[in-house]
Order: sequence, then C-alpha cells, then structure tokens
Amino acid sequence: MDKKRVLFVSQEITPYLEESHIGSIGRHLPQGIQERGREIRTFMPRYGNINERRNQLHEVIRLSGMNLIIDNNDHPLIIKVASIQQARMQIYFIDNEDFFMRKATLYDKNGKSFQDNDERAIFFARGVLETVKKLGWGPDIIHCHGWFTSLVPLYAKKSYRDNPLFAETKIVLSIYDDDFKEELAPGMAKKIKYDGITKQDLAYYKKTDYVSLLKAAMEYTDGIIIGSPKINKEIMEYIRKINKPVLEYQDMDHYIDTYSDFYDKILVEESVSTR
Repeated sequence: MDKKRVLFVSQEITPYLEESHIGSIGRHLPQGIQERGREIRTFMPRYGNINERRNQLHEVIRLSGMNLIIDNNDHPLIIKVASIQQARMQIYFIDNEDFFMRKATLYDKNGKSFQDNDERAIFFARGVLETVKKLGWGPDIIHCHGWFTSLVPLYAKKSYRDNPLFAETKIVLSIYDDDFKEELAPGMAKKIKYDGITKQDLAYYKKTDYVSLLKAAMEYTDGIIIGSPKINKEIMEYIRKINKPVLEYQDMDHYIDTYSDFYDKILVEESVSTR
C-alpha cells in the first residue's frame, strides 16, 4: 500500500507561539501521524512575534521568490523552515514583509482583528498551495486548523483541482473555539477571485464574519472535525444539517489514532463513491 501523504495547515503551532489548544494539536498531531507511517508536511504563518533566531528559522531560497497578486498588488512569497528535532519534523513558514512583520498574530493589543486579515488569509492559503506545488508533493489529505486556514479548501478544490498533485486530494477541516467578533474588510470576495473560482463560489463571501467564513470552507471540505469541547453554536447547528462526515470532539489522550482512522474513512468513502 502506498504511504499516504497528509498536509497540515495550521493557524498556530507550539512552540513557535504561546501554548494554545490549536497550537498543541498543530505540534503533536503531525508527529503522531508521521509515527503511524504516513508522510507529512506542515505549514503555518511566520508571524512577526516568532523569534527566528531562537527557533532557528531560515529561508528556503529555492522555494521563495514567487509573487502572489492580491487586489492588483504584488506580494513576494518567502518560505522559511525550522525543525522540531525530537519529532524529526520540519515546519514550513509562509512569510511576507507586508503581512507578517508586525509583532503580533491575528489581533492587535486590544483584541481587534487586523484590517488586512482578509488579504493575509488569502496570501497564506495560496502561498501554502503554491509551495506544495513547487515541492512536487501531492497530498492525499489536507487537514486545516483554525479559521485563518479557511480559504485553503476553496483554492485547493477550485483553483488547483486540474493540477495532478491535487486532483484526488481530500480536505479535512478542524473547527475550534477561535471566533472573532467583527467582519473582515469589505470587498473580500473580489480579492479572493482566482483561477477556477466562479461567481457562485464568491457568493459565499458576501459576509466575512467568522460564521460565514467557516460555512464557506465547509462547502469545499470532505470531512469535519470538532476540534474544541465547545464551538460556535451557529456553526454547530450548521454542521448537523449538512451531509458531511463529522468526527466529534476527542479527548487529548486518544485523538491521534481517532483522527488517523477518520482520514482513512474519508479516503475509503471517496474511493467507493468513484467506482
């Protein structure tokens, strides 16, 4: 049997940021899945409050150098990498001076979303997929963690579906208690537009609050994991209505095996449905 490939796209990963529930899963799940015989790649944003020297980040010149155009503006894509030695695991970081130099993650010191979080999320999603394409590494599963990764399913399923690396890729979305309260900047749909994305796809982004972004992401997702003990009530109600495989919240002692089994379920269901 071929060794299955899992691409982890995480909003945050410990130890590069302060300890958090998403960050802990972002750190330990890829290691656990790798130890269970799968190939992995792991990506996160290179926020400006990550200490590059302490964490030994360095730029990968052969992967950097591309420009991503968002809203008619060119943004250089810089790829950095660091290793978690005890896990025998590399973390790839998506970086750009415009979006990730500030000494913060997604919110300012008052807890308010940055005005350009829409463009930052677009850049991150496209940057991950372009880098994976450059690596020539086709994932069987892409597992997204946190709302900031919520555009990855759209781009993977629509803009990259004709690329052989992504033609058979399945998407799993973990949903956490990471709500933000306000809408992102208006006009996000226009900025999202890219190859293969239709007006119908963009209609999901007329509103850009937390609930709308997650609902949109689920349209392009093959399986959903409840990642926190409690998540947004409206999102939970929506999950109950849609016809997608759902994995309920798992305790942290046994979740890696359960997630691995869920990946197999998603892959097997798809292979059965396409016979």
